Amino acid sequence: MNVFSHFRGEIASLIERLSAAGALPAGLDTARVTVEPPRDPTHGDLATNAAMVLAKAAGKPPRAIADAIAAGLRLLPDIEAADIAGPGFINLRVRADFWRARLLDVLRAGLAYGDGDLGQGEKINVEFVSTNPTGLLHVGHARGSVVGDVLASLLAKAGFAVTREYYVNDAGKQVEALRDSFIGRLKQQLGEPIPDSAFGTTYQYPGEEIADAARAALAADPAKWRGPLGSPALLDAAQRFAVAYMMDRIREDLAALGVRHEVFTSERHDLVEKGKVDEALATLQKLGHIYVGKLDPPKGKTPDDWEPREQTLFRATAFGDDVDRPLKKSDGSWTYFASDIAYHLDKFRRGFRTMIDVWGADHAGYVKRVEAAVKAVTDGAGALDVKVCQLVKFLERGEPVRMSKRAGNVITVRDVVDQVGKDVIRLIMLTRKNDAPLEFDFAKVREQSKDNPVFYIQYAHARCRSVFRQAQEAFPDALARSDFSDSRLMGISLNLLTDSGELGLIKTLAAWPRTVEAAAEAHEPHRLAFYLGDVAAAFHGHWNRGTSEPGLRFIVEGNEPLTAARLALVRGVQLVIASGLTVIGVAPAEEMR
Repeated sequence: MNVFSHFRGEIASLIERLSAAGALPAGLDTARVTVEPPRDPTHGDLATNAAMVLAKAAGKPPRAIADAIAAGLRLLPDIEAADIAGPGFINLRVRADFWRARLLDVLRAGLAYGDGDLGQGEKINVEFVSTNPTGLLHVGHARGSVVGDVLASLLAKAGFAVTREYYVNDAGKQVEALRDSFIGRLKQQLGEPIPDSAFGTTYQYPGEEIADAARAALAADPAKWRGPLGSPALLDAAQRFAVAYMMDRIREDLAALGVRHEVFTSERHDLVEKGKVDEALATLQKLGHIYVGKLDPPKGKTPDDWEPREQTLFRATAFGDDVDRPLKKSDGSWTYFASDIAYHLDKFRRGFRTMIDVWGADHAGYVKRVEAAVKAVTDGAGALDVKVCQLVKFLERGEPVRMSKRAGNVITVRDVVDQVGKDVIRLIMLTRKNDAPLEFDFAKVREQSKDNPVFYIQYAHARCRSVFRQAQEAFPDALARSDFSDSRLMGISLNLLTDSGELGLIKTLAAWPRTVEAAAEAHEPHRLAFYLGDVAAAFHGHWNRGTSEPGLRFIVEGNEPLTAARLALVRGVQLVIASGLTVIGVAPAEEMR
C-alpha cells in the first residue's frame, strides 16, 4: 500500500460525500489535492492541502472547508486526530494499529514490497552509456552507467515495461580515427611502420587497448590485414573489427559493473545503411519543419554547428530550442544531429512513446535541440526526458586522481571495480542527484563509519541478520516455525510494538512504496539511496537506544511473544533494505568484517 495515495483516496471520497450532502459544491476537481509528510514531523503523520486548493472553486474560505473535511476525517477508523493549521492545512495522526498492519504488508510481500502499477505496463526506453566505441569505459562513464541502469530497474519495479538500450556511434569522424589508429597498430606489429599522417589524421587513440585489438586481429587472420593502406576493403574490415572488439570490451566492463542492455542499436548498420536518416528527414520535411535558409550570426559564444551560409535547417525554435539547427554539412553529408533525429524516430516507431536518455555533462548543450526534434518528428506524440550526469571528481584522500583518454593514461571502470567492487560504485553514484557534481574519494569509500553511506546502509542489513543469528540461539523452536512471511499465521502479536521508536521504524518502512512511485515519476533514482540512508539511520538509532535501555532490545530473555514481535520488525527492516539494494543492483551484506 502507498499510504499517501490511500489517504488521498479517502479524502477524495470524503469530498464527494460532502458534495452530495450539499456541504460543498458538486463537481469539484480534486486533481491538485495532495497528501504528503508534514514539514515538521511533530505536527503528525500526514498533511493535506485539500482545503487550500478547493477554496476558490468552492467559493468558501479555506478554513471553512478544512473544518468540514477534518470533521469527516476524524470519523475514519484509522485516523486518531485531524488538526487544522495555518490558513487551512490539515495535519493527520494515524492510529498505531494502521501502522502495525503496514509491517504485515512488508512481511507478506518480501522483496516485492514496493512493487507498483504506476506504469500500467507502458513501454519505456532508457538509453544510457552509449559512449563512442573508441576505447575502454573510463571512470567518467561510471555515473551515467549506474544512473541509467538503476533508473531502468526502478521503472520496472513501478510497473513499466522497460528496455535498456545502448546507441553505438559507429559512424563519423571519431570512428574513422579509431579505424586509422587500429590500422596503424596492425602495420606496426606486421613490421610495416607508416607515418602518422598517412590517413590525413594523427592516431588519436593511443591506448593499449588499440594495440590489443590489433594483436587479436592478427592472431585470428594475419593475411587479412596486409592489403594496401587505401584499400576500401581494408578500411571497411578494419572499422568493423575495431568497433566490434571495442564493443565486446565495453560489454565486459559494463558486466563487471553489473550493467546490462537488452538492445544495441548501430548508427551505421541500423540507421545510415538502412536509409532511416533519409526517411526521418523526409518525415520532418513532410511535416513542414525543414527549410533552406541562413542562420543569423550568434550572439556571444559561437555554436560549433554555425556556418555563415545557406543550409538545410530544422525549425527547432518552433519546439522550444534557442536557434534553428543545421541538418547538412558543407560537404552535403548529414550532421550528427540528423542521425540523432532518425534514432529517436526509430525508437518511437518501435513503440516507445516515452524515451529517457542519460547523457554526460559535455552533452548538456545538446538537450534542447534533441527534445525539440522528438516533439517535431513524432508530431507531438513522443516524449523525451534527458538526464544529464554531472562530472565525478575521483580523489584519493582529497587529492585528484587524474586521467586523460587521449594520452592513453586512463583509469577505467574495470580499474575502479577491481579496487572497491561494483556495489560501492553503484551506491556512491546515487548519493547525489544526477545533475549535481559528485566526489568519489577512494579512501573514504573504504572507511567503516557512518560517513560512508555504503557501509552505513550495508551495516544496517548485516545487523538485522546478526539479530536473527542471536535469536536462533535464544529461541530456536520459535524461529524454526516461520520465515516471517506472514506473522498472523505464527500468532505473533504486533500490538506489543508500542514504543515510539518501533512505530517510527514502521512508518519509515511504510514510505517505501511512495518512494518508489515518486522516484519513478520524477525519473530520479538517487531518491532510493537517500531513502535507504533514512532507513539505516532509523534502525541504527533504535539499536543504540536498545544498548542503553535494555527494555528495548530486540531479544528479550524469557519473553518469547515480545521477542517474536520485535524480530518481525527487524525482518521488515531487513526486507526493505534488501528490496532497495536489489533495485540499485547491490548485494545486501550478510555480515560485516
